[in-house]
Order: sequence, then structure tokens, then C-alpha cells
Amino acid sequence: MTNPPNPQSGSPDKEPASEAQAAQNALGNTERAEVVTEPDRSVAKPDPEPESKPSLGRLFLDNLWAANTFTVTLLSLVLAIVVGAVLMIISDPTVLSTYSYITSRPSDAINSSWTLVSEAYANLFKGSIFDPEAFSGWLDGANGWQAVLAPISETLTYAAPLVFTGLSVALAFRGGLFNIGAQGQATIGVIMAALAGFLLPLPPGLHLLVAVLAGALGGAIWGFIPGILKARAGAHEVINTIMLNYVATYFLTWLIVQNGVQDPTRTDAISKAVDTSAQLPRLLGDNLRVHAGILLAVLATWAVAWLLNRSTLGFELRAVGANPDAARTAGISVTRTYILIMVFAGILAGLGGSNMVLGSTASALTPLVVAQIGFDGILVALLGRVKPWGVLLAALLFGALQAGGNRMQSYSGISLELVTVLQALIVIFIAAPALVKAIFQLRAARAARLQTSLAKGW
Repeated sequence: MTNPPNPQSGSPDKEPASEAQAAQNALGNTERAEVVTEPDRSVAKPDPEPESKPSLGRLFLDNLWAANTFTVTLLSLVLAIVVGAVLMIISDPTVLSTYSYITSRPSDAINSSWTLVSEAYANLFKGSIFDPEAFSGWLDGANGWQAVLAPISETLTYAAPLVFTGLSVALAFRGGLFNIGAQGQATIGVIMAALAGFLLPLPPGLHLLVAVLAGALGGAIWGFIPGILKARAGAHEVINTIMLNYVATYFLTWLIVQNGVQDPTRTDAISKAVDTSAQLPRLLGDNLRVHAGILLAVLATWAVAWLLNRSTLGFELRAVGANPDAARTAGISVTRTYILIMVFAGILAGLGGSNMVLGSTASALTPLVVAQIGFDGILVALLGRVKPWGVLLAALLFGALQAGGNRMQSYSGISLELVTVLQALIVIFIAAPALVKAIFQLRAARAARLQTSLAKGW
């Protein structure tokens, strides 16, 4: 008897199905293995090469027409020159008359305008930086080397006191104070320097040192007054410094005509002359006016830059200027900082005033001996972005405008008031970077954010 087939055992009719199923399972396992190992093969691929950084030249071109500080300042100068040229044209009756028949002969208006403007700006350059005619005369033996360096000498002479008053205003700005009193502090500084210069019988060298320190002391005293009032009583420094400007001016006018101060050989308001032992030495001989005050100005610029950026006091000063409440919470004495700010600002302005009587500008006190260096210092500080080295460059620019303006007036008939207008235009355009950006369609700066407000970020 034949036994029935065992269902567990293989059967001839079932073998093909088993082989097909085994092949399908093997294929499925292979596909699953491929799915599992696919990420491993992707990880093994080499990384793509990193994008190359743009070259230095490419970065320069990208930022050349961007709203950075350099571009805005340069374009502000261009705008001021263009507007100044328009003012020259409309203020000259001869040139302006050619525009009455411009439709019939436009060449007359164009040529006369170009002649006036080009000669004026050429004389501005010759009087402040370099005169090619003087250089040719030196090569030919018609004049000496002093004539070649005369424009630079005049520029540095006018710039030296502006560096000090500009630093005075800028230092107070960085500390959150608006020092309008640089004019009064410079006035007291020039008084003290002059009194020490002709009242104290001291040997050379020591006499000069004492006179310079006396000018710094006078400015420090006049800066301490609004500083202590601001710190102790909360009185606003703008009001105090403006009022002290008037006090200093009238004190100078009264002091000049007093016995022992007024020149006994004169009947007008002028003091005795400062002794030669107390005068700053001239750097390029007696025929050129540039003196050692410009060297002191550069040294003061370095000192202020070091104070602000390298010293603990400078950090406290900037912290108070940025946020007095936060600085007070951090343990910084805001009262002490305010007083020190105004004292240091007064010292700088006093040194600027002493340059006016110890240098080559004047040798005696007069009611106008200080001129407007204190108020011009505000413009210099704004133009220099309240940065020490920027203030130095701005003072050199203002000195060049003043020195070149004298030649413009003498050779081109352009009034000095127009030079003042040029200075004001430069400051206006630099103080309004959004206007310059809109006119020239500048891109936003990438490297650094352009400050549009002086008070922001101090």
C-alpha cells in the first residue's frame, strides 16, 4: 500500500514554484541591499569645490560706487565745487551779462564762464598746494625754494589751530556732549598764553613751554565750568558754553586796554607783543610762516586717538557717550567723566588759541586775534566724522581753502565770503549722505554702515 505524500516534503509538481519564489526573494533582497547601500555610495562622492573668493580688485570696483564714507566725502567735494562754480558765475556781472544773448552766441557765455571758474580754482590750488610758475622760477633761478613751499606753508599755518579746536569739539562729541564753547576756551587760552608771553621774564625754551602750558590751563579752566555745571546741576552744556563765549570775548576786549597790558606806544586796542623767547619756532625759515604748532597738532591728534581707542578712560568716555545710564549701571562715574571730557576739550581749544599768538598769525592781543577758529572747529569736527585723524585731514582741507582763498581774492577777484560758502557747502553735503546717495544713485555700502547721524553710535 502506497503511503500518501507528505505535505512537508518536496513534491515534483511544486518544485518549479519554489524555484521561482526563491529567485523572486533573491531579487528582492538584492533591491533592498541596493536601497540600503545607495546612501553609502552618495556619501563617498567627493565634495564640490568651494566658490572662489572675489579678488581685491573686484571688491574695490564693487565698493567704488557704494555709499561708504570715502565715496560720499569725495562726491560731496565735487558737489560743493560745482555749486561754487555756479555761484561764481551768477555773482560776476561781466560773465552774467553774456547770458543775456546766449541764444545768439552761446560761445561767449560758455567761454567766459569757463575762464572765470577755471582761473579761480587754479588760483585756489596754486595758493594752497603747489604753484607751477614758482617751481619753474626756482629751476630758472628767478626765485628761491621758499616760493615753491609758500602755498604748503600757508595751508599748514591756517590748519594748525583748527586741528586743536576740531579735536576739542570731536572729543566732547564722542563723550555725548556738544561743545559749542571752543571759541571761548580758545579766547581764554590766547589771553593766558599772551600774558605769560610778555609778562614773565623767562629764558628761551622755558618761556615757550610756560606760555603753551598757560594757554592749555586757560582753556581747561573755561572748559571745567560747563563741565561741573553739567555734572553737578544738570545744566545743559550748549547754553553754558554759548554764554561763556560771550564772557570770554568781552573779557578780552576789556583786558586789552588795561594798564600793563595795552601797548603804551599805541592808542588802539592792542596789547604788548609777545617776547621772541615765547614764540613757536618757524620750521622753514623766517620768510615762511609755518611754525612748530603744526607738529604739536599732529602730536595732539595721536594723543586723542590713543586716549579714545587704547586707554581705559577713553573706553569710559565712549561708554558714557553711548549710554550714560548703562555706563552708570556698569560702575562708571558719569559725573567724573563729564568733567574730564570738558576739561580735556578745554585744554585742546586753549592750545589752539595759544597758536594764534605764539605762532606766526599774530604776536599781540587784539579783539579779533582768535578769529573764528572755535566755530570753524565745529565744522572741522563734523567734516572729520568726529574721528581724530579725520579731524586732522579736515583741518588741512579748511586750511587749504583759506590759504587758496586769499589768492583767489587777489588774482581772480573772488571774495573770501565765497570760500566760506564753499566750506559750508562741503559740510552740508557730507552731513546729508542720503542726499548725495540719491543724487549719484549710490549702492548701499557692504563693508561698513555709513553713519547718517552723528549722535548715533557714540
